[in-house]
Amino acid sequence: MTAAVFILLALITHPLAHAASEFELTSPAFTQGQRIPTKYTADGEGLSPPLQWSGLPNGSSELVLVMDDPDARRGTYTHWVIYGISPSIRGLPESHPSSRKHLSRPEQVAQGLNSRGELGYTPPSPPSGALHHYHFKLFALDRKIRLPAGLSSQELQQRISKHIRGETELVGIYGR
Repeated sequence: MTAAVFILLALITHPLAHAASEFELTSPAFTQGQRIPTKYTADGEGLSPPLQWSGLPNGSSELVLVMDDPDARRGTYTHWVIYGISPSIRGLPESHPSSRKHLSRPEQVAQGLNSRGELGYTPPSPPSGALHHYHFKLFALDRKIRLPAGLSSQELQQRISKHIRGETELVGIYGR
């Protein structure tokens, strides 16, 4: 057997190779690359959209969600930061409370700061005539990080960078 065939077989049969390819973030409100419904934007009710995930990589101990808009005029705009999510949680409901730091148990989920400097979800509000892409990124970590609420996206990503076991992304678009 050649070295190339051996490496290919190792990749195909390795359990993490399968788990990583199945890791998926979806929403019942919109599909990959499609328009985010108005109710989840500043032009509607401004609710956070429902999100679901599946196929977590083996050994995932914590999940982190970051929603960014890289099309913003002044650079990437962070709309939402949530971390400390237990792998037993399989999604976030519509209208996750912005004022609450935690979902159910304080030791499980904390919200970080969006680009407004506030906790919670900031709905899309692009300038007229602009189509923006909103990236919902879900990271699976190899261990529990146990961080305090209120971190910025940059602070959070620095602290988790060495612990990312898998990553998946859902992109929605919105324009006026």
